[in-house]
Amino acid sequence: MAFKVVVDFDRCESNALCMGAAPEVFEVREDDFLYVLQEEPPDELRAKCEEAVRLCPKQAITLEDI
Repeated sequence: MAFKVVVDFDRCESNALCMGAAPEVFEVREDDFLYVLQEEPPDELRAKCEEAVRLCPKQAITLEDI
């Protein structure tokens, strides 16, 4: 099932825990901002994205089925 990654950038602290879980989807760059590399990643990355959601200390990441 297709899904979309949604980040609440007002809550995000760019601590890169999500990047550690799913580097194909999340990247914190030298400017210390989080970038979503794939807003609609393939289903095989769902487990990694779910782990990124769990690891986020600010609960800034959600996944929405589309």
